[in-house]
Formats: sequence, C-alpha cells, structure tokens
Amino acid sequence: MTPALTALLCLGLSLDTRTHVQAGTLPKPALWAEPGSVIIWGSPVTIWCRGTLEAQEYRLDKEGSTEPWDTQKPLEPRNKARFSTPYMTEHHAGRFRCYYLSHAGRSELSDPLELVVTGDYSKPTLSALPSPVVASGGNVTLRCGSQQGYHHFVLIEEGEHRLPRILDSQQLHSGWYQALFPVGPMTPSHRWTFRCYGYYSNTPQVWSHPSDPLELLASGVSRKPSLLTLQGPIVVPGENLTLQCGSDAGYDRFALYKERERDFLQRPGRQHQAGLSQANFTLSPVRGSHGGQYRCYGAHNLSSEWSAPSDPLDILISRQFYDVISLSVQPGPTVASGENVTLLCQSRAQFHTFLLTKEGAAHPPLHLRSKHRAQQHQAEFPMGPVTSAHAGTYRCYGSDSYSPHLLSLPSDPLELVVSGPSGDSSPPPTGPPSTPASHPQDYTVENLIRMGMAGLILVVLGILLFEALRSRRSPQEAAGR
Repeated sequence: MTPALTALLCLGLSLDTRTHVQAGTLPKPALWAEPGSVIIWGSPVTIWCRGTLEAQEYRLDKEGSTEPWDTQKPLEPRNKARFSTPYMTEHHAGRFRCYYLSHAGRSELSDPLELVVTGDYSKPTLSALPSPVVASGGNVTLRCGSQQGYHHFVLIEEGEHRLPRILDSQQLHSGWYQALFPVGPMTPSHRWTFRCYGYYSNTPQVWSHPSDPLELLASGVSRKPSLLTLQGPIVVPGENLTLQCGSDAGYDRFALYKERERDFLQRPGRQHQAGLSQANFTLSPVRGSHGGQYRCYGAHNLSSEWSAPSDPLDILISRQFYDVISLSVQPGPTVASGENVTLLCQSRAQFHTFLLTKEGAAHPPLHLRSKHRAQQHQAEFPMGPVTSAHAGTYRCYGSDSYSPHLLSLPSDPLELVVSGPSGDSSPPPTGPPSTPASHPQDYTVENLIRMGMAGLILVVLGILLFEALRSRRSPQEAAGR
C-alpha cells in the first residue's frame, strides 16, 4: 500500500469517526401528534418534530419502511417541522420516529410515536361492575366486551395524559369476548370518564370504533337527597313519568341512577328557598324498560364528590301482561270498624307475586308470594282491626320473578267501606253470607247466660211454691185451736 493511499484511508476513518461523534452529540428531537395519537378514521392529524435551531432538514421514519416516510424543511424559527395528514386511514397508522440533519451531522432518533386509527371495526361495550356509582375510596371493575373476536382490548381515561391500558381478551362460553380492567381507589378529585377499543394482533395500530363513554360517579357521605315520583309508583306505558330529586343541603346538581344500568342522568338543581333545591327527571313516553329501582345523588359545583344515595324508589310498569286478575274481600266490602277483613287476589295465570295497591296511598304497594290452590294462583292480604284509614279503593296486580317491575293489567277496583264502631247500627253486609263451616263461632257465653236464666227461673218458682203452701197451712192451724 502506498504512503498516499494509507494517508487517505486514515483521513477517511478520521472523518467518519468525527462525524459519528458529532452526530451522537446532537440532542434527539421530540415527536408528538395533534390532536393526539389516537385518531378517528378520516380525520386530519399533524405530527410535529422539534429539534434545534441548527436543523436544516427533518425526516420522519415509519417502522417497516426502508425509506423516510416524509421529509420537511424546518419552520421558522427553524427548530421544528410539521408532517400533515389530511385524511387518516390505516395506511397512516404505525410506529414513527423522527430525526434532523444539520451541518454537524444527523441527530439521534426520537422516542417512538404510536399513531393509531380508530373506526375500522364495530365498537365494543363498556360497563362498570357492579355499578358506575362507587363509594369514595372504593374500587370498581370496568368490563370491555364484544361479540367480535378481538384479541386485545384497550381502556383509555379521557382528560388524562396517561398511556392506554391494554389487556388480552378472554372468550366466554357464550361466544362473548371481554377484558376486565380494575379501577380505583376512587377519589372525587377529578372526573372519571373512560372509553374502550378492540383490535386484532396482526394490526395493532388499527382499532375499532370507541365504545360509548362511561362516567363513574364517586359518592360520599354527605346528606342524602330524597327521591319521589309525582305520578305514583305504578305507571301505564305511554304516560309521562317525572322523578323528583331534592334536598335542603343546597346541592347545585343532581344525578339519577337506575339499578343495573350503565349510565346515569344529570340535571342542574333549581334553588327554591334558602338551601332547598331540586331537579326533575322526566322519562317519557313510559316504556317497559323504565321499570326498575332508582336512586339519586346530589353534589355542589365546587366539588366532584357526590352525596350518599337516596332511599331506593321502585317504578312499576303495568299492562305488560294481559291475564285477568280478580280482587275480592271477605267477609264483604262493608265492614264495621274493629273487624278483620281479607283481600284476595286471584288469577288462573301463573304469577310469582301479587301486589295490592290503595288509591292515593303514600306507602308502596304490598307484595305477597302467590300460592296455588284449587286451580287458581292467589294471595291473601289480611287487614285488621280495620279503621276508617283502611277505607278506600283497592286494585291488584301480578308480576313474574324474572321481571318484578313489570306488572299485569290491574284488577277491577274494589271499594272497601268501613262503618262506625262495632255494635252501632250499620247496613247489612253485601258479601256472601257466613256459614258455620267457614266461620265457626263460640257459644260458651251464650250457654252460660241461658243456664243462669234457667236457674233464676227455678229459684223464683220455688219461692212462689213455698209461699203458696205456707198460705194454705195458716187457716187450718187456726181452726184446730
């Protein structure tokens, strides 16, 4: 090898070593996407790469591609470049890195950016187990599921700069695919709103449509509100139903939750008097799906913590079954105050439970398990001793065990009349006459009275006989003297 060639090789190695050293000293750029790294199909997205003021060119690499994905000149003041995608598709999804070139050489690669496109498959469902209402400090499990055979599910909390949580899916015997995400402990310091996605292993950056958002409500121990219905607990399909949640704690907003639902309704509170506020929740037109158990919560605007739950309110939907229900009363519909009566609900159709309601009553309906007797399903509601408060109009309904909040057609109304106290004159009963077999009576007192009267009569007769004999002896004794 000639001295000249040796000198050139040494010079080249020296330059190459210097170039690598200078490239290693250049800081790596920052890479991010706007409006975010999870983009809906068809939406625009912008990728930014920020380096130094000495950068002369920015390049974007996509994993799996041998050539730069895009090349851009820096924007003033020359420390960053913009890579725009006006219409996001699965072609633009992937893992990206960027770097820049300057007179000093090439920078290090940025940290990777995972760009995801959503909306290519049907959305999964997201629900909270056992309920989206969680006591402050408690835990809850979020279930993301679908009938699609997704290999993985992703849970994202909205409003937080947190990495998505990814779990492998589990297939159930029903063919349902799901993943269970534990969340907690719950704190009222911020809003807890989540969405989930599904995707396949061969396309990890192509996700499904997002699930509907699921908001969790963190309840505390502050004073519980009251919940009532303006129409009564039993409503007919097609009617309007208004549930009113109120409190004297001055709450600014209220939430209504139905048991086993995935969502709850929120309404601002209306201030009526000092500290007294309420919100009306109108459910109309009423459908069978409105039947169930409801609770409500209150909160102040300056706090994320909700109150303790109200007492539960059951809403019952009638006219869901068209089997005939009959209602009768024994001994009759007109009774004296202080007597006992029995209201009898009957049907030839099989019902799990019978419900007895009184028109205008504030208390909820009475429930009794049905019994099968003489080819009838029935329930006996005993009452007594009755007072004037028991008087009124009664109706009976039937319900099944699998849908206890759905009721049959009502029975014909039955008017119960309660007269004055026992012993007072009262109209004769209009019900069926009593029989000794069905209504046995105790005659002991009457028999004792009869025996006493007979004894008294015998004593009186004895006295009269004695007086008669004595009066006959007196003249005879006088004649003998």
